[in-house]
Amino acid sequence: MNQLVLNLTQRFKPSTCLSGSILLSHPSLRDPNFLKTVVFLSSHSDEHGTLGVILNRPIGKSLGDLDNQFKSLDFADVPVFEGGPVEREKLIVAAWQWLSEPTSFKLYFGIDLEKAKTLREENPEIQIACFLGHSGWSPGQLENELDDDAWLVHNLDHELFSEMENENQVWKKIVGSMSDELRLLADAPENPSSN
Repeated sequence: MNQLVLNLTQRFKPSTCLSGSILLSHPSLRDPNFLKTVVFLSSHSDEHGTLGVILNRPIGKSLGDLDNQFKSLDFADVPVFEGGPVEREKLIVAAWQWLSEPTSFKLYFGIDLEKAKTLREENPEIQIACFLGHSGWSPGQLENELDDDAWLVHNLDHELFSEMENENQVWKKIVGSMSDELRLLADAPENPSSN
């Protein structure tokens, strides 16, 4: 399956919808906004471009740490992540309901806290996360970056999602599992002279 995903990346066609997939920054991508990132794509279309959030950049705080008003809504424990370089002052709330297959989930993205509260009451197992900012690409921009091998495409699954607070380790684990060449690149030191 990993080989199939890698082939999808190499043979990407503009008509392919990537909503619900994750992007892994290629080890050669040096943009500090996306260095060693795992980006969940909530929407992708030829007409409107692409919207996503970085999953593996926790800011080390929960909603309750950011603002006391969230403590009264039972959201004090919800982790907050750096979602991306766009609109960093905007908070995005998302909820994942995992289904029977490890890669099957129902996503509620950009919801308000009342909706999140209702979802949690209906299903205590639902996972909620918040993101400061998002990642976005104009129409055709992501396709060009995929053609330039800046990104690798993969499926999000429950196990990976549960490890997202491990920052660079989860990126390294997924990228390294895709091929021997990528494993070597993912394991390379930041500064080759320190090797």
